[in-house]
Amino acid sequence: MIHSPPKVQNRPAEANARAADGMAPPRLQKITRTPGMLALVNDRYGSDVLSNNTHRQPRQPIPVVEAEPGLVVECAHSGFCGSVVRTEKSVEGRTVELEDRHGRTRIFVMEQGSFLIEGRPVTLVAPPIGPTARTRTASGSVPAAAGPAKVARTSRILVEGTHDAELVEKIWGDDLRHEAIVVEPLHGADNLADWLYEFQPNRDRRVGVLLDHLVAGSKEQHIAHDVAQRFGQGVLVVGHPYVDVWQAVRPVVLGLTQWPTVSKGESWKAGVLRAIDWDPDERLAWRRILNSVSTYSDLESSMLGRVEELIDFVTAESVGS
Repeated sequence: MIHSPPKVQNRPAEANARAADGMAPPRLQKITRTPGMLALVNDRYGSDVLSNNTHRQPRQPIPVVEAEPGLVVECAHSGFCGSVVRTEKSVEGRTVELEDRHGRTRIFVMEQGSFLIEGRPVTLVAPPIGPTARTRTASGSVPAAAGPAKVARTSRILVEGTHDAELVEKIWGDDLRHEAIVVEPLHGADNLADWLYEFQPNRDRRVGVLLDHLVAGSKEQHIAHDVAQRFGQGVLVVGHPYVDVWQAVRPVVLGLTQWPTVSKGESWKAGVLRAIDWDPDERLAWRRILNSVSTYSDLESSMLGRVEELIDFVTAESVGS
């Protein structure tokens, strides 16, 4: 069934639970972000008979957004939220197919102002086709033209564990392959100093490190300080504030209002699974979490910024390949 929603209704910003907030700025020299808002649309009904009313707020134009695959929007009428799968022509007009986080799909007519992004009305239009068509990577970048395989740089990005590496690969994999950067798991922050001592980083052989729970007074903060003192400009250690990389995934993606608080002394992952009544198998839980993530908008902005910072660091012009 094709759903034809009426004119947009104002809804609170939190209604679009999967829309991106606090996105990281463009980063790669050869990869640029797709502009979010492309044009402004004039009032389709012409002049307003109340335009001379000085007490009336001026009508804001509704932005037009290309319905590119992966863009997360909400139907203003039904509240159905999902990512764009495709657009097509039909007897009702141009339609868009959306898929939510549970894999359910619905088709909507792309009427003016009938969708929301971050709670604000937009008009979806079909993206261009042919040579000018654009696609986006999971990180929100427009990839450069395909080329031959590249030899990996000597520089590296290190993360604490396998889950961190898998999440970074899922969102930034295309960018990392374009820049020929390898991501390796440390299997614990305690192994960082030994790894760096063997690798011997320098300004042309850099290492970017992403640590969990890098907050004031933490073990990770002391490790980061020690590493900076010992290895200097060849190493950049950054981190997110979360106990585990699971928390870098926005809870709404998993149908949660927030990540539960776990008592001190209890395993954080075990406590979380108990509180949300999931299967206690942490491997199955991680598969479920990872499969729910599809674009950068599913991650917290603090995670996005740190990974972008590391990619900038290891791909700086002074770095050898």
